[in-house]
Amino acid sequence: MIKRIVKMTFIPEKVADFITVFNTTKNKIEQFEGCSQLELLKVKDSKNIFFTYSYWTSAEALENYRNSELFKTTWSKTKPLFAEKAQAWSLEMVK
Repeated sequence: MIKRIVKMTFIPEKVADFITVFNTTKNKIEQFEGCSQLELLKVKDSKNIFFTYSYWTSAEALENYRNSELFKTTWSKTKPLFAEKAQAWSLEMVK
């Protein structure tokens, strides 16, 4: 299992736009083959920093998503909302 963590810092006035994009695409991403869960968490005491946590059955499934039209469409809507470059980590979870 792969856990993908992404830290996102948004332009404060664009946070509501991001929430809208996330809420309209969350179910589509969770239905993408290989995704078992997607969560969004807001950093406490921050107006514009969020983390997404997603769980993927394999590195290949995550890569397929990152190369998909769904990712490209979602990224094109969210990228202009960032105050700084997103940071991402992928962790392989071993049983």
